[in-house]
Amino acid sequence: MTNHDAAAAVRPLTLAWVSRHLEAGERIVKTEALRGGITAEMRRLTIGTRDGGTRDLVLRTFVNVEHAEDWLNREAGALALLTGTGVPAPGLVAVDPTAVYCEYPSLLMTHLAGRTVLDDEGLESRVPLLARQLVAIHALRPAERPREYVALTTADTVVIPKGADAAAWAAAIDVIRKPAPPYDGRFLHRDFQPGNVLFDVPPPRPAGTRITGVVDWAATSWGPADLDVAHCSTNLALLHGPAWGLRFPEAYEEAGGVLASAANDRLYWRVRDGLACSEEVQQVAQPWREAGRTELTTRTVEERLNAYVTALMDALG
Repeated sequence: MTNHDAAAAVRPLTLAWVSRHLEAGERIVKTEALRGGITAEMRRLTIGTRDGGTRDLVLRTFVNVEHAEDWLNREAGALALLTGTGVPAPGLVAVDPTAVYCEYPSLLMTHLAGRTVLDDEGLESRVPLLARQLVAIHALRPAERPREYVALTTADTVVIPKGADAAAWAAAIDVIRKPAPPYDGRFLHRDFQPGNVLFDVPPPRPAGTRITGVVDWAATSWGPADLDVAHCSTNLALLHGPAWGLRFPEAYEEAGGVLASAANDRLYWRVRDGLACSEEVQQVAQPWREAGRTELTTRTVEERLNAYVTALMDALG
C-alpha cells in the first residue's frame, strides 16, 4: 500500500503526528483496522524501515469518548511504568491525550506478537497461564501508585436477567449493599480477561502455548487482588461456562497469588464483578461474536451470568 492509501485510513493530522514519531527514513506503508475494541478505534500501522524491512505500531484513537484524556493519560503512565518489569505490555511511543496534534485523542504504542484465544479448546492449559500472569502483575510495586479503583455498580443499577433465579440475585444484591471489605492494595490491570491477553499458539495446539502480551491498560488502578481475579472469573464464566469462573480463583492461588482470607470477603468481590457485568452484557458479548464465538448471543451470556451468580450464592450456602 502506498503512503497515500495509508493516509486514507488514518486521519491527516494524526498521520502527520505519527510520522513525526518515526525514525528518520521510515514511513507508514500499510494500515489495518483491529477488531475487539469497544470504546476506541484500533489500527495496526506497518512501518517501512530504512533497511527495507518493516515493523508494526498500534494506534488507539478515542472518537467522541467522554473520558478519553483520563484514559489515555492512565494508559500512557501504565505503559511507561511497565517498561522493563517483565510484564509483556506494549511500549509507549507517543500520546496526545487532548488532541493538540491529532483530530482526536490518540496513543501510539509498539505492537505485540500473538493473538487473543477465546475458544473452549485448550482452555485447561491457558487458565494456569492467565493466573500466573495476573500474579506477576499484582507483584508490581510502582514508585507511584495508580489511582484507587472505582466500582461503578450499585445495588440499584444491577440488571437482573430475564428468567433469573430471583432469590439468588436478591441475595447477591444484598451482598454489595454492604461496605467494601478492607484489603491490601495491589497494582491492578482492572480489565484482565482473555480478550486482553495475547497468546502465541504454535501448532499443534495447545502444546507450547504461552502469553506474549497483555493489552489495554487504560483502567489501571490500585485495589484488592480479588477484584482483578473476580473480573477474569466472570469473563471465563461467560465465555466458557460457570465452572471455569469458579475455577479461576483456585488457579490464582495455585500460582502463588493471595486472596482475601475470609470467605465472605472473597464472595463480595466476585459477586460485585458478576453484578457489574449484568449492566453491559450486550457490549461484552458483541466483540466475542465478532471474534468467532457466534453462539454467544446476549441471551446465552445472560443465562451463563445467571448460572454463575447462582453458583456463587450456592457456594456460600
